[in-house]
Amino acid sequence: MPTVLIIDDNAAIGMALEVLFSLHDIGTLRAASPEEGLAMLDRAGAAIDLVIQDMNFTADTTSGEEGVALFRAIRKRCPDLPVILLTAWTHLDAAVDLIKSGAADYLAKPWDDQRLTATVKNLLELGQANRALRQRLQGELRQRRELDRHELRGMIWQDPATERVIHLACQVARADVPVLISGPNGTGKERIAEIIQANSAVRDGPFVVLNCGALPAELIEAELFGADAGAYTGASKAREGKFEAADGGTLFLDEIGNLPLAGQMKLLRVLETGRFERLGSNRERQVQVRVVSATNADLAAMIRAGTFREDLYYRLNVIELKLPPLAGRPLDILPLARHFLGPGKTLRADAEAALLAHGWPGNVRELKNVMARAGLLAATSAIGAADLGLPAAAASAGTGPAGDGEPDRDAISQALSRAGGVVAQAAAELGLSRQALYRRMERLGIARP
Repeated sequence: MPTVLIIDDNAAIGMALEVLFSLHDIGTLRAASPEEGLAMLDRAGAAIDLVIQDMNFTADTTSGEEGVALFRAIRKRCPDLPVILLTAWTHLDAAVDLIKSGAADYLAKPWDDQRLTATVKNLLELGQANRALRQRLQGELRQRRELDRHELRGMIWQDPATERVIHLACQVARADVPVLISGPNGTGKERIAEIIQANSAVRDGPFVVLNCGALPAELIEAELFGADAGAYTGASKAREGKFEAADGGTLFLDEIGNLPLAGQMKLLRVLETGRFERLGSNRERQVQVRVVSATNADLAAMIRAGTFREDLYYRLNVIELKLPPLAGRPLDILPLARHFLGPGKTLRADAEAALLAHGWPGNVRELKNVMARAGLLAATSAIGAADLGLPAAAASAGTGPAGDGEPDRDAISQALSRAGGVVAQAAAELGLSRQALYRRMERLGIARP
């Protein structure tokens, strides 16, 4: 329950406000003097959400100087605490000056119950939203400072969704367990694997990459485990595989879902024992390799279809990092675009709007190609929307199917997610008032956070 501190020397006023607020589930504390009010503020601290203070406390005094001194003392202790001024002297210039100095509102005695209650509720809700926002920003700042101590391989990001993945990658990097990175093609899964390697105990060892989807099925085993001369047609001499090459380091297996079943069985054995045999050889070899794998496939569905081994899935998936598509981390789009564009080039406002409106089915890889093309073909250093060559959006970003400018259910849900459930922040992002967003949420059946 929110709490309001009432500082007024008139006991009848304090009682009336206490009764009024109790009808709206708002708790109260009462103080009869500035000294008593400040002492309560010192004791209660963060438990007080709002202050209502009188402007005059000494009999026959109407200057407002006592109220000014009290307001400044409250501001010194709690700079962000909302304060409502109450006075019987509506011509008081001091109260108006305090409004300019940051007081939340100025109401005359006798007050209007409905207006006072609405003002208090709005200030309490705004204060709650601001506290939640500050806590989230402080948490993100602490997390960013922690990430700054790690090697991030030049990763560019701004979106909290990306930061969560990077933070988890740095957390698990020191643990000698397999990691599975899932996400659509072109999202940057290999860069996350590089971050894991760079912050691991084997960071000084080799980082070897094998794209299991880029080789014929009959050659993948030879690539993984090596082959003796004559092991298959064309194998004129012995060759080492990726596991041998990655000994003492990290092996990144991209598109692990393309590994054939025979290779899956051998991979499982290597993960469990660290031992394997080259194709065409009976001699076992021992390696110490950290395996990081990645996939854009639904491995659970492949298990049900019998094309991927369930035991291998659980062996690879000790830790899973889910990298969202670029459209699911929109705050990354413009920083990445500027990075890919390079120095000497800028983005005009219409280009930024076009980049944010595009769906990016090809993810970061598509964005990199678009910016490279725009940088080469643009006639000036200022890149406009026409230079990007993106298809025109049928409707503006974040609007409903009818293109009426009103955010749809997905846009509202995503804005609430990015805002950590803070309605005021989500409303600002969507260009709506808080009340307008609440109405749309009620109409669309979106529960309040």
